[in-house]
Amino acid sequence: MKLPKLLLFLLAFSIFSCTKKEEQTIFKFGVWTTADAKKSDADYTKEFKKYKDGGIDEVLINTSTDPKLLSRLVPLATKEGLKVHAWIMAMNRPGDSIALQHPEWYQVSKEGKSCFDTRPYVDYYQWLCPTRKESREHVLKLVEELAKVDGIESVHLDYIRFPDIFLPISLLPKYNLVQDVELPQFDFCYCDECVKAFEKIHHKNPKESHNTSIDMEWKNFRLNAIQAVVNDAYDIVHKHNKNLTAAVFPYPEMADHMVRQRWDKWNIDQVYPMIYNSFYDEEIDWVGYATKQGVADLKDKKTKINTGIYVPGLKTDKELKEAILYAKENGAVGVSFFDGNALSESNFKTIKETKASLK
Repeated sequence: MKLPKLLLFLLAFSIFSCTKKEEQTIFKFGVWTTADAKKSDADYTKEFKKYKDGGIDEVLINTSTDPKLLSRLVPLATKEGLKVHAWIMAMNRPGDSIALQHPEWYQVSKEGKSCFDTRPYVDYYQWLCPTRKESREHVLKLVEELAKVDGIESVHLDYIRFPDIFLPISLLPKYNLVQDVELPQFDFCYCDECVKAFEKIHHKNPKESHNTSIDMEWKNFRLNAIQAVVNDAYDIVHKHNKNLTAAVFPYPEMADHMVRQRWDKWNIDQVYPMIYNSFYDEEIDWVGYATKQGVADLKDKKTKINTGIYVPGLKTDKELKEAILYAKENGAVGVSFFDGNALSESNFKTIKETKASLK
């Protein structure tokens, strides 16, 4: 009698193992989308059904960090067969009513100007300091409130970095800028708390540095400040049995150079590098190059890569298919599109056909 029980156990274990392996190897398709509390449940059901019918598996939803709105949308998306990620603008907190009551929480440029009232590039750049205790705790509290929402897959960090010290090359003409060197008005954070914390470790003031662009301790200090926020968020989110994911710059060395973000060193479950080739005047095969670079940098880590694709930057559905395939062939576990509303009927058709070809 013991033998049949053993055989049943082995059969059940085998089925379970195969199912888990299949879950891990399925190539996922996602979209970023921004929620509107005024939109009806019926309209959201229609939107989510459109995504599912178009080959989409998951939605990364920006609810402006509103857990109540997120709680309302999760069952609607889940009913249509979609997994939900809670997308949050982390260090950049435009219009944050609590943060705006504390001007001292905001990052300060090398010129001595605060994001509270002098914003680099665009008016919605209102960056909080990752070093100051009160501002980082505020961000982490927002992360935890989202992590508490039942049914989400992850809290999805965005703008988890410093302001752009260098913009993507194709955006420079828009701002009539040349950025051959680090410009002081785009170099952050020189607030009192950052300077004090840096001096405590390195016994020097970054404001007095001969050339901050080659001061590796000062650069590393800021990389570590962002990493510390991410690692704390990871612990918080996992405490609530959710994953931590993030939208990041194309690959670690590039993110390091452009926005003080070294995501291959983070404690995080999955990253969604925004490999928007048109931003960098690159061709479609660059999607594969950047994906491969990120995968190589994450070697021996559990963190997976889901490649972000910018739909308005694609000229044809042929390019859409190529971008998906370049991501998969170079080690990504999925692709996500910015954004859901930018996808046309022909895009959805291409996604479904490409998805079917991968099985």
